[in-house]
Amino acid sequence: MPDDFPPVILTIDCVLLTLPSDVPAAGLSVALLMRDTAPFEGVAALPGGYVHADEDADLEAAARRVLAAKLGIGGARFFLEQLCTVSGSARDPRGWSASVVYYALVPEARLTGVVGRLAPVDALPQLAFDHAAIVARAVERLRAKTSYSNLPGFLLPETFTLPELQDVYERVLGLALDQSVFRKRMDEMNLIEAVPDGFRKGGRHRPAQLYRLRDGSASLHDRIVAQRPRGRR
Repeated sequence: MPDDFPPVILTIDCVLLTLPSDVPAAGLSVALLMRDTAPFEGVAALPGGYVHADEDADLEAAARRVLAAKLGIGGARFFLEQLCTVSGSARDPRGWSASVVYYALVPEARLTGVVGRLAPVDALPQLAFDHAAIVARAVERLRAKTSYSNLPGFLLPETFTLPELQDVYERVLGLALDQSVFRKRMDEMNLIEAVPDGFRKGGRHRPAQLYRLRDGSASLHDRIVAQRPRGRR
């Protein structure tokens, strides 16, 4: 490559979204790490890193490597999707840079022992680079897709009850949904399936049927899940 071509910084940034369990009504949180090198040393940031051309088969492989190395999130069963590419000369003081951004949905239980912190997406601390804008874009994408997909199910354990599923949809959207309409939409859209002989016993109530995502992967639909909200939470 000719020496007169200026270098371009190519990185991966990952927006890992989850729902905290210690505050039952809380909305989405994002995983952050403290930067220990310049630029922005000591400032919170999204987990990210350089693309390893000799190691990463493609950009998704790079994102999965970053999540495994920085947060200990491995394995295939979590939702991961490319969000956008951000670029320009002003976003990184080290030079002209491009970052390919992925967002991931992970149940909080899988984050046990993860180095870093969770911050509410609606009350972020100061973030490095343009990461605050990237988080906002990821939340916007998830909320838009929530209305016609099973994506909130990836924030739950592998099996769950219908009340738990509705609670997750409500927490992602920030809306209280009509129970009868929500359950009707779930049946019509065929996004979940009952676990054979799967029930959860609790107290004096009859055992609750357990459900799971129908094929374990993301599904989109032309019907709307979140109709007739009762109001904001």
